[in-house]
Amino acid sequence: MREGELRHLTTSRHSAGLTGLPVAPVIDNVILDGGEDRSLDEMVANTERGLLLTCLWYIREVDPASLLLTGLTRDGVYLVENGEVTGEVNNFRFNETPVGLLGRVTEAGRTEKTLPREWSDWFTRAAMPALRVPDFNMSSVSQGV
Repeated sequence: MREGELRHLTTSRHSAGLTGLPVAPVIDNVILDGGEDRSLDEMVANTERGLLLTCLWYIREVDPASLLLTGLTRDGVYLVENGEVTGEVNNFRFNETPVGLLGRVTEAGRTEKTLPREWSDWFTRAAMPALRVPDFNMSSVSQGV
C-alpha cells in the first residue's frame, strides 16, 4: 500500500513465475504518515476527556474477512481530563478492525519512529503518529498486568 492505494500483492519468485507478475517479497516495515506536525503532548493538551493508550499487546485476528482484531492494552492507560493526564486506569481488552479505526481517526500527530511491542520480531522498522480515535471499542476490563 502507498498513499492509500494497493500497489501490488506479495509474490514470491515461484508465484511470480507462475503468474507473470513482478516479484514483490514480504516487507518488514510499517509506516503511517500524513498527520499534522503536532506532538503527543499538544494532542493531550487539546483533549477534553479521553483515554491515552500507550501500548497495544497480544493482538490476534478474530475475523480475517473484516480484519477484526482483539488484544489488550498494556503498560499505561491514562485518563485525560481538560488537557491533562489526571491518573492511571485499568487495562482493557479491545476489538477493532484497522480499516474501521482508520476511518474514524479525527486527528493524527507527528509521525515518530517506534518499535511495535507485539510484532517487533517482524516489523523492526516502524513509524506511527499518535492518533485520536473516537469510540475505540474497549470490550471489557482486563485483569492482566
